[in-house]
Amino acid sequence: MDYKNTKEFATEQDNKDPLKKFRNQFEIPRLNDVETVYFTGNSLGLLPTKGREAINQELNDWGKLGVEGHFEAKNPWYSYHEQFKPLLSKVVGAKNHEVTALGGLTGNLHLLMVSFYRPTPKRYKILCEGKAFPSDQYALESQVKFHGYRAEDAIVELNPREGEHHLRKEDILSAIEEHGPEISLIMIGGVNYYTGQVMPMKEITKAGHELGAIVGFDLAHAFGNIELKLHEWGVDFAAWCSYKYLNSGPGSVAGIYVHERHGENENLPRFAGWWGTPSEGRFKMEKGFKPAIGSDGWQLSNAPVLSMAIHKIALEIHLEAGLENLREKQKTLTGYLAFVLNEISNDDSKIKFEIITPKERGSQLSILTHGGGKPLFDLMTKKGVIADWREPNVIRVAPVPLYNSYMDVFRFGSIIKESIKELA
Repeated sequence: MDYKNTKEFATEQDNKDPLKKFRNQFEIPRLNDVETVYFTGNSLGLLPTKGREAINQELNDWGKLGVEGHFEAKNPWYSYHEQFKPLLSKVVGAKNHEVTALGGLTGNLHLLMVSFYRPTPKRYKILCEGKAFPSDQYALESQVKFHGYRAEDAIVELNPREGEHHLRKEDILSAIEEHGPEISLIMIGGVNYYTGQVMPMKEITKAGHELGAIVGFDLAHAFGNIELKLHEWGVDFAAWCSYKYLNSGPGSVAGIYVHERHGENENLPRFAGWWGTPSEGRFKMEKGFKPAIGSDGWQLSNAPVLSMAIHKIALEIHLEAGLENLREKQKTLTGYLAFVLNEISNDDSKIKFEIITPKERGSQLSILTHGGGKPLFDLMTKKGVIADWREPNVIRVAPVPLYNSYMDVFRFGSIIKESIKELA
């Protein structure tokens, strides 16, 4: 696309955007009664306008029915989580019985590692990316300590080469081969939260399996952001949250994927709960845990219906927009943002930008600021840009194709230029 950093170009692109109607299905924060430039969908997505209606449906059923809502509500609570399977499977590229909505991301990762991190004296290491999200770092560290190993011995971190900002695929695969006989688990973020790099998950999975390792992914920044084909790639397990690109609300219900070759193995070790048993025999209250087939065998408790109510609405909107349509707009919208940023950085300005996100990316661009980064970020915020600051000097921005526009990108660039002038 022949980009132009003009209001006319942005207006033209928005007018012919096939997804433009979806912007009106979200509540965009306002500042001084003007819509903000909301570029933080990589941290917390926006509220779907139908969200209140969805929650009120469950509140009304609770008020009218009390406990009978488990079976008599419009959407019976007892089986509430089951309606997510055909929706989630499309988003992550899986079979219906391989996915389920439950719990929170880090808790789910721990539950999955109980089953899939089974170290032995010779094969005990976990391979992960350096500078992983803190929750992942803490989870991995606590898991290896729980099994009696030292983190500095058991955790192998992958870091970019000197002077580079993201990992090269060949370096990842080389590290897998180097440590292969000692690797028990490869657990990497599908999209790195700091740089926005999309990891080569298909190749990582293949390389890990060839050397006998289990391969899992934290999809917090990948779920609803990039194309996923977990079953086709043969990934062993994955976990995600739903409040970023899936707009399901702060701390909303998360989800997991478990490949069917594991989900059908009832002898696989796991921490068990009542809701992890087959639904047809759940109220027999019998001793002895027998897991449900598929990812449901990792369930613990009954569904958090109120958060799931918005999650369902958000998933339906996402799939109505169409995964291919979202990817296509994502490519052009993020490309436009990169064009605008590079044009501004090439101006005669004391503040320069370096985009450290590689071409393997989703909606996020991470901008390394050279000179005046935090004051610039704070001034942009006061002028109506909602973005994200990461120490020491990175601004993360995410133009989400579902509700962001080309005019948002143009306004973002205009506010940056205006802010740079004021700081000078």
